[in-house]
Amino acid sequence: MINEIVTSPNAPEPVGAYPHARRIGDFLFLSGVGPRQVGTDDIPGVTLSDSGEILDYDIELQTRSVLDNVESVLQAAGLGLEHLADVSVFLTNMKDDFPTYNRVYAEYLSAYKPCRTTVEVVSLPTPIAIELKCIAVFSTE
Repeated sequence: MINEIVTSPNAPEPVGAYPHARRIGDFLFLSGVGPRQVGTDDIPGVTLSDSGEILDYDIELQTRSVLDNVESVLQAAGLGLEHLADVSVFLTNMKDDFPTYNRVYAEYLSAYKPCRTTVEVVSLPTPIAIELKCIAVFSTE
């Protein structure tokens, strides 16, 4: 059985002791993916206070960035967005952010229709408003 780590040079470095993804057999399990930019700690559309508190953010920019980062990890494994089977989405402000996030998500994924769960969380490990956890499937044909 295949069991290998997948790393993408086009996705931001993980913020902990975990890989971008791990392939087990015909499945690719992505670690939580946020919207940080590659090679930096920059988060699109975020304004932080001097103490690191989030003052303002743009959920559309963050959603686009996180989906681009997911796509980069998938591409490192030889896959694309069409291979996504399941997506778990974590938002820090469901009431305000869901409509925008849902519209952008549909732009990227409505043609492929992976299963999806969206939940609100109090916070995420870095000053971000959205994180995705994905499972993709390699074609067995």
